[in-house]
Amino acid sequence: MIELSGVHKTFGANQVLCGVDLTIAKGTSMVIIGGSGTGKSVLLKCILGLVTPDQGRITLDGQDVTTGDRDAFLARFGMLFQGGALFDSLRIWENVAFRLMRGALKRPKAEARELAIEKLRRVGLGPHVADQFPAELSGGMQKRVSLARAIAAEPEIIFFDEPTTGLDPIMSGVINDLIREIVTEMGATAMTITHDMSSVRAIADNVAMLHGGKVRWTGPVTEMDATTDPYVQQFIHGRAEGPIESLR
Repeated sequence: MIELSGVHKTFGANQVLCGVDLTIAKGTSMVIIGGSGTGKSVLLKCILGLVTPDQGRITLDGQDVTTGDRDAFLARFGMLFQGGALFDSLRIWENVAFRLMRGALKRPKAEARELAIEKLRRVGLGPHVADQFPAELSGGMQKRVSLARAIAAEPEIIFFDEPTTGLDPIMSGVINDLIREIVTEMGATAMTITHDMSSVRAIADNVAMLHGGKVRWTGPVTEMDATTDPYVQQFIHGRAEGPIESLR
């Protein structure tokens, strides 16, 4: 469904992506792993067209992502942002229904509110939170609201940017389980950026290791532990010694 071929991106003297090749099949969950600053977020932005690659090609269903109707292209995506990115001044239901009250998807206010409450229920939040503001909710609840917003328009493709950042291990497990259930139910294609190995094992069908601006290894999550690639082994086991240099 999504294919990247020879994607390069440089910012000034910093070469972030150095020829990324990656394929994400329809209806599967791909997790991109790699250390901080390895280009995971830049890769995601390139796919969304927020950043233009210097070289290479990215296609969605065979069509170049830089061509065609931009609004129709973006309408196929949902996004769970790393920090939640909820609007502080909007009530919870308004956050969830934000996309449903604008543009081509615009629904009447009452209908949008009902749909928002339905999505909140799907992520384990009752209708009593609908009229609260983000500041009144815990971090874990805010993350659930962000997930509800990501699926509100029932997108074909969902991106998750560090979905468990800032959450305790139990809430991280809850969010991981919710993501897996929802992606499976919707039949959506998912791409997740994370360095949390518990998320990788809970969410992924396939894994790609990004390092040095290239995909070092990619394959089924079931084969990840058995790979002999030293970069993957060092990363998944959190070893200080190995080919990935650490600051000391």
